[in-house]
Amino acid sequence: MEFISNLGVGALRSVSSVGSEITRRVKTASAPPQRPFRVCSHDRSVRKGLTAGSLRELIAKAMDALFLTGIVTLVLEEDGTLLDTEEFFDTVEDGSVIMVLEKGQKWNPRKGVLSYSLQQEKPKNSRDIARITFDVYKLNPRDLFGSLNIKATFYGLYSMSCDFQCLGPKKVLRELLRTLSAALHGVGRLLLTASGVLRRLLDGGDHWQNRICEYEG
Repeated sequence: MEFISNLGVGALRSVSSVGSEITRRVKTASAPPQRPFRVCSHDRSVRKGLTAGSLRELIAKAMDALFLTGIVTLVLEEDGTLLDTEEFFDTVEDGSVIMVLEKGQKWNPRKGVLSYSLQQEKPKNSRDIARITFDVYKLNPRDLFGSLNIKATFYGLYSMSCDFQCLGPKKVLRELLRTLSAALHGVGRLLLTASGVLRRLLDGGDHWQNRICEYEG
């Protein structure tokens, strides 16, 4: 009996030790880092910012942020690429805009945006050489013209962007008046110069005519 009792105590200690080790390993396992994203509705009317460390977490937080229920699909907002695996989720850049689609909804390109790849048709095992995105937007509804943002991504690793901001109505009018004033000033100087040349020509003609009259007289 004493042997059986000792055996039972030893077995319990072994099970307890194994359980503690498993618990310790689970606790020490680092959670995936939180990454920033922006999510939007299918018509881009609602946008929310959030952080997520996995695709499952991103789906859950996106549904909570947009107050959605049921089955949803995630796609990249800029080109409609389907986001459905953790492997592809790990390759998505931080700060990317993710569109959340409900059943029956589909991705549509944004108005005023032209996006194309220099390598349009590519084999399955190839990768993009360059992707250029043109984004036309307005900083202020009263702006006369939209601003332009150009973003280029090379080989999916290196990216660069250039932003051309449009001036407001008052600044545009001020620049136009300044340009017009400079143009009129230049035209005025040109007219004065032309007037002086013509006057000299006329005076020179009268002088030679008087000399001829004197010679004939």
